[in-house]
Amino acid sequence: MIDRRLLVNPNPVLRKLGFSDDDRLVIIHVDDVGMCQATLSAYEDLLDFGLISSAAVMVPCPWFPATAAFCRAHPEVDMGVHLTFNSEWDSYRWGPLSTRDAGSGLLDDEGYFYRRQPPVQASVQEAAVEPEMRAQIERALEAGIDATHTDSHMGTVAHEKFLPGYLRVARDYQLPPTVMFRGDKLGFRARGLDDSLSMLAAEASATFEAEGIPLLDHEVGLPLDKPENRLEQAKQIISELPPGITHFYIHAAQDTPELRAIAPDWPSRVADYETFLSVELRDFIRNSGVQVIGNRVLRDLMRQ
Repeated sequence: MIDRRLLVNPNPVLRKLGFSDDDRLVIIHVDDVGMCQATLSAYEDLLDFGLISSAAVMVPCPWFPATAAFCRAHPEVDMGVHLTFNSEWDSYRWGPLSTRDAGSGLLDDEGYFYRRQPPVQASVQEAAVEPEMRAQIERALEAGIDATHTDSHMGTVAHEKFLPGYLRVARDYQLPPTVMFRGDKLGFRARGLDDSLSMLAAEASATFEAEGIPLLDHEVGLPLDKPENRLEQAKQIISELPPGITHFYIHAAQDTPELRAIAPDWPSRVADYETFLSVELRDFIRNSGVQVIGNRVLRDLMRQ
C-alpha cells in the first residue's frame, strides 16, 4: 500500500544511503522461497538474471534444507526469514518448529499450522508466538543463512498477539522488521488494521525510527488472482512508485507438476517467474529512474 502522506515526511534512511529525499527506491522481493522445489529453482534463475534484489525463505517448509544449502554456497544472497504461522494448501502441509503441544494454539486438528490467518490468530497462545519466531530464525542461522530481514507469510503477524514479539525479535537479532512500516495511526488504519493495533503499530514505528532502525515507506505486490498481463502490471507499479522505499513482493515459481498439484494460484506464480526474467521489464526499470536496493543494506545500517 502507498501512504502518500509520508511524502511530506521523507524517510531519513534515504539520505543515510546517499540518496535524496525525493528518490524512489524499491526492493524487488521474492516471497515463499523453499515452499516447494519450484520456488527454489525459480529463485535461482531470477537471481542469475539480476532483476530481483531480495527474497525470504519459509523455514518450516520441506524445501528449506535445499534453500539453506544454496545460501551457504552463495553467502552474498539477500535472504530473509519469512516467518510462517500458516499452512494454506490442502494436500501439502507443514507445522511449527518450537512445539507439538496442541495447547499452544499453533496446531489445527490435523497437527499442522492453520490454513488461514483468523483461526491461528484466534487460537494461538501469546506465549507461544515469540518462541516459534525465534525457532525459525535460529534454524535459518544455524543452517548457514546470513539472514537480512524478517517478514511475515500471509501477513499473520499483523495482530496484537504477534506484533510485540515480532518487534522484540527484530531488535534482538538486529534484522529489519519489514512488516513494520513508517506511519501514524491513520496510516495504519488505512492499511486495514483495527484501532488498537493501529495505535500499537504507530507507537512502535515512531520508536523504531527515533532509534535509527530503518523502516520502509510503502508496500505493493502483484496479486495472486490476476495472472494475465503480468508484464504490464509490473511496469505500471514501477512507473507509479512514489518517493521513499517500497517493498515490491512477488511469488515466483517454475511451472512444474508439483506446483500445479499444490497451488491453485500456480498461474500467477509462474507468471511472476516469467515476467521477472523479461529483458523488457529489466530495461524498463533501468530507464525508470527507480533505484533497486536489497534488505542487506538496511540490515547493515541497523547494525552500525
